[in-house]
Amino acid sequence: MFSGLSDFLKKILPKRLFYRALLIVAVPVIVLQLIITIVFFDSLWIKTNKGMTRALINEISTFVEVYDNEKIDRNELKNLFSLFLDLNIEFNNKKFDSQYNERWFSPIDRTLRRELKSKFNPGEYWFDTTSYKELIDLRIKYEKGYFKFLVSKDRVTSSSARLFALWITVPAVIMVIISLIFLKNQTRPITNLARAAERFGKGEEIEEFKPSGALEIRQAGHEFDKMRKRILRHLNQRTEMLSGISHDLRTPLTRMKLQIAFIKDQDLAKKLTEDINEMEKMLNEYLQFTSSSYLEKDEMFNLSELIEEVVSKYNNENIKKDLLSRVYLNGRKNLINRCLNNIIDNALKYGDKIEIKLNKKNTNLFITIDDDGPGISSKEYDNVFKPFYKIDKGRADSKSSVGLGLSIASDIIRSHGGNIGLEKSKIGGLRVKIFLPV
Repeated sequence: MFSGLSDFLKKILPKRLFYRALLIVAVPVIVLQLIITIVFFDSLWIKTNKGMTRALINEISTFVEVYDNEKIDRNELKNLFSLFLDLNIEFNNKKFDSQYNERWFSPIDRTLRRELKSKFNPGEYWFDTTSYKELIDLRIKYEKGYFKFLVSKDRVTSSSARLFALWITVPAVIMVIISLIFLKNQTRPITNLARAAERFGKGEEIEEFKPSGALEIRQAGHEFDKMRKRILRHLNQRTEMLSGISHDLRTPLTRMKLQIAFIKDQDLAKKLTEDINEMEKMLNEYLQFTSSSYLEKDEMFNLSELIEEVVSKYNNENIKKDLLSRVYLNGRKNLINRCLNNIIDNALKYGDKIEIKLNKKNTNLFITIDDDGPGISSKEYDNVFKPFYKIDKGRADSKSSVGLGLSIASDIIRSHGGNIGLEKSKIGGLRVKIFLPV
């Protein structure tokens, strides 16, 4: 029961911190206003109006009773009530019709109806509070005609209600506006911190980050900035170290190549040359794998055109494409190009036919690359993204690959905030699914 209620509240409550904080501020203000308004209308406005309406009906009832006394001058009586009690009285000899429009939602109408019932019999009274803006038309049956009383609405309602509503509403609106401004200033540093963390996670270059906001948010910002600088320092040190290793290793490899040229046994020389070439290839691939993501800046480019260019370079009729036109992506164009080349190279190595599709749904891009090759076992889907991992290390073509193609592709896609996965292809081989946020 409680878990179901908790799930329901999670669904209806806003997800963003700004709107949740706004609810925390706005809900108590609104509830307090409702309580004060209900108490005011119940204890002050309704009771005051009830007393004023009862006094008016008593005056009208007194007039009708005194009017029956033949010893009283009736014209003088009307003048006295009109002068001292502000009652505009008129006698009409027309037939009295007691049918009127009952407005149950109007507090004035309900109070009038209740008080008239206590003094007069049903069918002996009629009133209208809508025909005149400032007056109430009230009629009481008398003999063959009726009395028409035109009474000011101020006689039955208190004018302080409008002022009260104004005084209770305007300050509340002002407080909510101030809360909006305050909450916006408090949530902006969190948004900036999240945006900076997202950009840094994608490998983008971030200018000097300045923490702001409350003390706790500033502390989180300072810690993020320290972490960012430590990671950048580590990456720079690793790049410099790899550059040094590359320089140190290329020199002995070059000497080994020169010494192989003096070996008379050609078979042995050929095998040693292949081993050295494989070592150089592994070295180059590893250097690109560890450093390529941080060398290029983001730019806005047409992803559809990029895929077209990649496919056209293969000049292969077996590569079919179904691309959505003019799909733009903010990222590192050369890295995306390399990612697509690695995947297509793998597909062509083990299959003949390739199908490439590019779709867009809301703010997400989806690229699928299918081949008709032998595919791989579902147990190996995660392993093939590991660096230097080979499914079959004894295959003849294992020397042509160092096991970094899909690792580099995965690293590139994840550095753009996306994801890459594998599944069974509809054309019999392997399907590579790429998700990228716009």
